[in-house]
Amino acid sequence: MAYSTIPKGSLYMNTKLYTGNGGTNAQTGVGFQPDFTWIKSRGLAYSHNLCDVVRGVTKIIKSNSSNEEETQSTSLTAFGTDGFTLGSYEEVNENNATYAAWNWKAGGSQGSSNTDGSINTTYTSVNTTAGFSISRYTGTGNTATVGHGLGAIPTMLIIKRITGGGSGQPWTVYTSGVGNESRLVLNSFASSEGDGSFFNNTSPTSSVFTIGSSSSVNSSGDDYICYAYADVKGYSKMGSYTGNGSADGPFVYTGFSPAFVMVKNATASGKWLMLDIKRNTYNPADKKLFADVSNAESTGNMMDLLSNGFKWRSSDSDHNATGDNNIFMAFAENPIVATSGSSAIPATAR
Repeated sequence: MAYSTIPKGSLYMNTKLYTGNGGTNAQTGVGFQPDFTWIKSRGLAYSHNLCDVVRGVTKIIKSNSSNEEETQSTSLTAFGTDGFTLGSYEEVNENNATYAAWNWKAGGSQGSSNTDGSINTTYTSVNTTAGFSISRYTGTGNTATVGHGLGAIPTMLIIKRITGGGSGQPWTVYTSGVGNESRLVLNSFASSEGDGSFFNNTSPTSSVFTIGSSSSVNSSGDDYICYAYADVKGYSKMGSYTGNGSADGPFVYTGFSPAFVMVKNATASGKWLMLDIKRNTYNPADKKLFADVSNAESTGNMMDLLSNGFKWRSSDSDHNATGDNNIFMAFAENPIVATSGSSAIPATAR
């Protein structure tokens, strides 16, 4: 039996649902001090707001937009020991509006420079236990390597240029489910795009990831943020599955009971689907948000979230078209079995 070293996923990743009040709004109950908080209005067509400890509070980027970082003094104004505090900015705190906030724990602070790559990061905040780091670096315009600090091979990199002026650059996503010759774009429906200028056709190592000359990842003098994730047994998994076009869809094994799943069709056009157990308290999970659009939450049967993975209950062509390759990232509510010995209790189905 392979046991997980993380007995409870919500120690490192947790979804917080809340209602806005239009003023100062302190949210607790996350279970840890977040280092990366991703907020989306459920009932209103507002943009996603992504905040992290490396760039600092009030600095937001939007997963549904190519725009670079902006400062909103009344957005997320503080990370607390058990949550976060919001100001009056309507995209995160309109009075009586409902929101979902997805939270990850990195290193607990802004971190320090990582010198493993040919580019030294300005800051890297890293949690090797949970396989997650946040790094800020400045591009050179030439093929380079950047340290991520995980001590394990990342299976997903989410990169955004945050300075440079103009209309910005698209998000760039590396995933092991597609490989190093292509990228996906977080703010786009598009299928994977092959181009060596993104990752120089080079897979990440346990210490660095490689970037090419594309301005989306490496424009000279411009700053970037990278969210790096590695698989951790019983807690996190990034991978792929092949669709079958049926409502009796494929089962995807994760090795844990998923608390959060994001899925994207890499072969054809399709939205970045986001599901979690706080909004979906029973199967099939049907309350949908999408990372690449500002749309309000919609409904429609998607998948069953099970004790050891997820199973599709929809023939939806965006995420289950026959023969299409779909990538996913998932984080645990509970592992199948946490730790060893007499306290090892198997996860149960919902």
